Amino acid sequence: MHDFSQVDVFSDEPLRGNPVAVVHGADDLSDEQMAAFARWTNLSETTFLLTPTDPAADYRLRIFTIDGELPFAGHPTLGSAHAWLEAGGVPRGDDLVQECGAGLVRIRRREVLSFAAPPLRRSGPADTATINEVVRALGIELSDVVAAEWVDNGPGWVAVLLRDAAAVLAVRGDRVDAGDLAIGVVGLHDAGAECAVEVRAFFRSFEDPVTGSLNAGLAQWLIGRGTLPPTYTAAQGTALARRGRVRVEQVGADIWVGGATRTTITGQVMLND
Repeated sequence: MHDFSQVDVFSDEPLRGNPVAVVHGADDLSDEQMAAFARWTNLSETTFLLTPTDPAADYRLRIFTIDGELPFAGHPTLGSAHAWLEAGGVPRGDDLVQECGAGLVRIRRREVLSFAAPPLRRSGPADTATINEVVRALGIELSDVVAAEWVDNGPGWVAVLLRDAAAVLAVRGDRVDAGDLAIGVVGLHDAGAECAVEVRAFFRSFEDPVTGSLNAGLAQWLIGRGTLPPTYTAAQGTALARRGRVRVEQVGADIWVGGATRTTITGQVMLND
């Protein structure tokens, strides 16, 4: 038996964020058992907490979607850190250090948990063929795209900046087929609004409610581009009746991405034969 937590991430309101399933003490589980459980939960991600192999890390994390393993993902990072702390984990320093497929990720404990955006694995403007594929997948016009950029920190994100938040919300999510792409869509809210931008994220025909890795990549791109200020809040999940709020802050060379975390389910799971 393994202790189990399900944590809602990126919303101050119960059941309005993005849930992640977390299995504790998973060192004895095989890759096949982890993948099978992730398919069974049918959540966007399921994570497994393990003993670190790097002496600088507080714990090691493996992250699975229903299709396979990811080197990094944002809301699973925050939800798993929350679960690890709640289970009595004590970090070596002021910040937590998570070991994962993307290397070591720092997690800051303040009003909310925040992770330091990892380096982009792929960046720079998207090529014409990719932009055309994104336009087709989203069912929009090429003229709707202000800019398009690779912001891949693990899941493979390509992002498009649309003319405003209303254009982002107008995308018919039930008709999107992203194919092999991971597509992020972002648009600015009017000045003075609660949130600076509206964000949506699509994998194949699935829309992710609230996405930390995408928001990290968007921040690295749009703060660097001068489109967004060093500190802002992003809204995500609106089209799915969620109320995700992602808090972004640039401090020196670091971009911190955080939000509320709340345990919604605890218990035990039987994963061994």
